[in-house]
Amino acid sequence: MERQITNATLRAIRRILRATDQGGRKLAAATGLTPSQLMVLQQIERSGETTPSTVAAALQFGQATVTNIVDRLEEAGLATRQRNERDKRQFLLHVTESGRAMLEAAPDLLQERFRDRFEVLPSWEQAMILAALERLGELLDATDIDAAPLIDTGAIDRSLG
Repeated sequence: MERQITNATLRAIRRILRATDQGGRKLAAATGLTPSQLMVLQQIERSGETTPSTVAAALQFGQATVTNIVDRLEEAGLATRQRNERDKRQFLLHVTESGRAMLEAAPDLLQERFRDRFEVLPSWEQAMILAALERLGELLDATDIDAAPLIDTGAIDRSLG
């Protein structure tokens, strides 16, 4: 019986990993972007005009990570970075027309689907899921691995396409 539960648990983990991989592949095929790049582009669009530090705080990404992602988005012509007229130390980010078109072409992100469904669960169930996942992280010796709140595999600031 214990072996069946262990195997069922491993299958569940594998399904989650495969869903993550498939979601990333679907996004890459449609846009050439990684989930983290799309999230940064979406956050810039939502803000209208924003700074890299504001994007980093909103997404709970590191400042350096956002800078690297914005570099890649800028190279691809999806976002621009301009020096702030009032504070020359600050850069303001904008989405280009190509970036807006990319956002419209992008399929739903796995984490958006998760967030929408997770947030309607009762708080006790949310806490139970969180506790189980944190314990699973301990079992896999993954508690010291830095991770952003993003369903994706690989480096968060990897190159486009």
